Amino acid sequence: MENGVAKNIATVEEKSSGGLQRKLGLSAAIAISVGTTIGSGIFSSLGEVAAASGTALFVILAFLIGGLINIPANLCYAELATAYPENGGQYIYFREAGSRPMAFLCGWISFWATDPPSISIMAIAITNYLAFFVGFSALTMKFIAVGLILIFMFVHLRSVEGGGKFQTYITAFKIIMFAILIGVGFFYFSPDIISTPAHAAAPVGIMALIAGISATTWSFDGMASVCYMTGEIKNPKKTMPRALIISGILITVLYVLLSVVVTGLLPMDILSTSSAPVSEAMKQLHGIGSAAGSLTAIMAIIVIIGSLSSCIMFQPRMPYAMAKDGLFFKSFAKVHPSWGTPYVSIMIQCAIAIVLVFASSLSDLLGYFTIVALLKNFLTFGTVFVLRRKKSGYDPMWRMPVGFLMAAIAMVVTGTLIFSTFLWAPIPGIICAVIAVATGLPAYYYWERKNKQNAVS
Repeated sequence: MENGVAKNIATVEEKSSGGLQRKLGLSAAIAISVGTTIGSGIFSSLGEVAAASGTALFVILAFLIGGLINIPANLCYAELATAYPENGGQYIYFREAGSRPMAFLCGWISFWATDPPSISIMAIAITNYLAFFVGFSALTMKFIAVGLILIFMFVHLRSVEGGGKFQTYITAFKIIMFAILIGVGFFYFSPDIISTPAHAAAPVGIMALIAGISATTWSFDGMASVCYMTGEIKNPKKTMPRALIISGILITVLYVLLSVVVTGLLPMDILSTSSAPVSEAMKQLHGIGSAAGSLTAIMAIIVIIGSLSSCIMFQPRMPYAMAKDGLFFKSFAKVHPSWGTPYVSIMIQCAIAIVLVFASSLSDLLGYFTIVALLKNFLTFGTVFVLRRKKSGYDPMWRMPVGFLMAAIAMVVTGTLIFSTFLWAPIPGIICAVIAVATGLPAYYYWERKNKQNAVS
């Protein structure tokens, strides 16, 4: 087995299969993970967590525990990524676990239902914050959103190295901005506010803490995005585990410190009802109060630009991997001879996102597919049990400690989310699952039939 692992390491160090080069280091890998995860959601999720938790202490604990329980998921992805150090993420793991139909459905759902819509939503969100400074018409905002998508499309088309550097810089900048806010906030926050008991109507006890932890979950979503690009990461044996573990710790520390500052600046009755808690907290800082809205808008623009750039960078790698296996349009597997990027996959995904910019209720559509996306995550963690029992062909270059327990924890956490999300929107979730299967399976069998015909000829 050691010889097999050594051979695997030697092979992946040369270059990734299919023509894409390993040009991204640890800093870029962390930037993709952190840049995707820390998005616009944190600007509102603090208020949602406060409403669910009821007390400032529980808000802080909710983010701490929420981050800790996401670490097992990151460990699962780290092992899977080093077992199959190629582009494609979840698609690859399902395929290697022996379920090509499930692998295809994973990529099919991502391509049509979640990835391009997320790009559109983030581009529109940036224009909404830009409108804070300049009044735009609705149509003008849509064209600006299109321009943003095109700009980052070209950044990530021309060079994976250049795209990685930009992602690293913008992610570092957003972290610095949050660090400054946290640092300044500690000079003004009041411990007395943190210790103030919840108002009479607020939830209390362990169930309130559990509700708060559940409310933090989406704030941590996206850390595994770097797995889409494992085939372009240098020295994946060391880089992928380090990137996923460091990202999880960094994001958790940042969220916990931010929650300490915000709960120390805002009374719980204000925080729990605020739709813009970061802005409200800024207003409590001396000399900043009147400019809080502008500063928050600037922070939000930078934060969402990082997420938009990251998504345009990593998301096209899954259809690229599918096309290489003959399970998607062949053109998606093309690598530009000069730029060394999967240019067709990037361009088409951005083109769909641009069309969706002009669609209405886009965020509702993305929300409906939440259960399906969570189910993909749940089943991905389950592949660890299947793959670890394989007699051959599974030689991860890094194994997570207490592997089955970590995978089980990740499944329990995700399963709880699936259950709570199903209670929130059962009918839309079922409808979307049916649509995904009803459209995906015929497409899968069509491509498989073509593959067999090509093999015979």
